[in-house]
Amino acid sequence: MRPFSYERAESAAAAAKAAAQTPGARFLAGGTNLLDLMKLEIERPEHLIDVGRLPLADIGETADGGLRIGAMATNSAAASDRRVRTRYPVLTHAIVAGASAQLRNKATIGGNLLQRTRCQYFYDPAKPCNKREPGAGCSALGGDARGNAILGASEACVATHPSDMAVALSVLEAKVETVTPGGEVRTWGIDEVHRLPGDTPHIETNLAPGELVTAVVLPQPPKGRQEYRKVRDRASYAGGLFSLALAGERLALGAVALKPWRAGRAEAALVGGASPAEAAEAELGAAQGGHRNAFKITLARRVIAAALEGTPYR
Repeated sequence: MRPFSYERAESAAAAAKAAAQTPGARFLAGGTNLLDLMKLEIERPEHLIDVGRLPLADIGETADGGLRIGAMATNSAAASDRRVRTRYPVLTHAIVAGASAQLRNKATIGGNLLQRTRCQYFYDPAKPCNKREPGAGCSALGGDARGNAILGASEACVATHPSDMAVALSVLEAKVETVTPGGEVRTWGIDEVHRLPGDTPHIETNLAPGELVTAVVLPQPPKGRQEYRKVRDRASYAGGLFSLALAGERLALGAVALKPWRAGRAEAALVGGASPAEAAEAELGAAQGGHRNAFKITLARRVIAAALEGTPYR
């Protein structure tokens, strides 16, 4: 691990300002993703700004009947909150599906939202990766792409976003509150936060440099059934091959793209009277798989149809 300087932020606005003004700065909260990347020298921050002690961990009611979850709330605190469990069970199920209890006890809501891909080539400094080094190339294109994207990918990157929580937030149509280096408070739709790779996969979000996530805001819970389904090679210490969040008439998909994938085409097809299988096909018609991950398209079709039918995946 390389040397770095450290400061403890006194406020969200001060943290954002310091991050923008200090070259090579990174925010540190739970550290469950950043510290791993620093040990592998994938992330090489020159300065760490500790935001983990900021008073941003409360979970409270909003005036319109939703919930506001502070960005420094731990994943465990959010998943176990009685209001989240009873009104937004899809969020609890997604968070619990995402990591071990030890990690959930340390990881924060803001950090979960902004964690980086688990692509094996991104984690291997010996392999070219456009996310680590723009212009270096994408090793996954000709390599073992079993877990990589089938939607929204490009010739520059076929990685996927690893957050289960973000998939549930997408289907719940959550908002993300931030503060900019200039002290401006901004509100983003959850689906506006992350970017598809295009030819700049190293730019992962639409947030400004130094912009700090301060909270996630959930609207009133949607009517109807909520469910989270995840398929992976084994139940622990394995990333998802495919996941699906269902809330009322809404669908979002995980492990298929470099951002949570709101399944708008499938939703529209269902409104038009399509069957679950037809809705799945409407969403996945443009999906593209490589020589090791084409199976994910068939897998996704079956899981989507089964979830909409309310039956076990076959």
